[in-house]
Amino acid sequence: MVEEVLRGIREKKGFDISVLDMRGLKNAVADFFVICSGNSDTQVGAIADSVEYEVKKNLKERAWHVEGERKGEWILVDFVTVVVHVMLPRAREFYGLEELWGDAQVTHYAE
Repeated sequence: MVEEVLRGIREKKGFDISVLDMRGLKNAVADFFVICSGNSDTQVGAIADSVEYEVKKNLKERAWHVEGERKGEWILVDFVTVVVHVMLPRAREFYGLEELWGDAQVTHYAE
């Protein structure tokens, strides 16, 4: 599923992509967090939509829950085992999810 999520992000030019492998952490809420940035609330929404589309098209799975679509600063797309965070850079810096889950194995992807 992570590969399909990455495909959706790249399709809409998401950047600063990180995948946090949380399978080895106690009390982790998912197996993977995928975090990326978009330059505007419009792009953040387009990236989240693209992620949902690619996962549904290629894996026949729908998101369990989506949050933050109205504001567009941070949209969370929850597939249960994979949680996608699409954020504006200022929100991403403020919340610091990578630091919050600092024990996770992190993989960064070039745009």
